[in-house]
Amino acid sequence: MVSLQKVREEEAAKLHNIMQFYIYEFSQYIPDIKLEDNGSYKPFDLAKYWTNGNSHAYFIMLRDELIGFALVECTTSSSPNTIQEYFILGKYKGKGYGKDVARKLFTMFPGEWEITQIENNEPAHAFWRGLINEVSGGNFIEHHKDGLYIQKFHT
Repeated sequence: MVSLQKVREEEAAKLHNIMQFYIYEFSQYIPDIKLEDNGSYKPFDLAKYWTNGNSHAYFIMLRDELIGFALVECTTSSSPNTIQEYFILGKYKGKGYGKDVARKLFTMFPGEWEITQIENNEPAHAFWRGLINEVSGGNFIEHHKDGLYIQKFHT
């Protein structure tokens, strides 16, 4: 059973560690991503996930094993729900875990959603477009702008 586990501030180092795999994988789509002098990728600024009530960090767990993470920004009066970053370790991809977790997030944060992918990340585009089509019953808008695919829908 796949589940979400809220990341506590004291677990920030653990989140940064798994994010190294995410950044490594993402670097194939953005050539400007390079290792720092210390041999790791520049860490994300995660402070808002512990200081802003609209920002949420989750570990994705398969029973008791960490297999990914999700960073979510929930709706404000002027913006929709968004998934800022989303990652499943390679050996767990294609098994339905990513879709199950995304559906849970859509249920946890009902309302307007906007999901984006960079245009050359075709696997991400196919994943999100297919899932959004499924959960919205085909009732979504997709457009391409500034090198991004953007889907808008309501849950």
